[in-house]
Amino acid sequence: MSRTVNTVVFSHGKESGPWGAKITAMAAMDDAAQRVEKLLAVGCEFQGPIALVGSSMGGHVAAAAASHLDAAALFLLAPAFYMPGFEKYTPQNVTVPTAIVHGWNDEVVPVDNSIRWAREHRATLHLLDSDHRLEDQIGVICTLLRDFLIAL
Repeated sequence: MSRTVNTVVFSHGKESGPWGAKITAMAAMDDAAQRVEKLLAVGCEFQGPIALVGSSMGGHVAAAAASHLDAAALFLLAPAFYMPGFEKYTPQNVTVPTAIVHGWNDEVVPVDNSIRWAREHRATLHLLDSDHRLEDQIGVICTLLRDFLIAL
């Protein structure tokens, strides 16, 4: 079912975000479950369909919150799925259109994790010649996100 998205909510990674270097100092205190709860609290304030965009741990958080927020879509950048010791926490109840962008040279989250999740959930998968941060592919990512949202 196609739904027009009114709002796009971004969820940053564990070691990045709107506060730059400060978030790195606080990374050890990051709790994925608390981040999901925070996203659920913020997400339910929006009217109409939302798209969730998440990077790394933020991708995991966005996917975990998607069904609870009745999200219209997910756009994930190197999502932290199937990480050692946390495999059982990888979101599995995702039924919305999902696109994943991942770098072949990711040294933080193995690209095979996204390949596995995309295969299991029939998600669109874009593999780029980049690393975990995907900083050298920002233009491509913006185009992919724009096209993904338009296609909804």
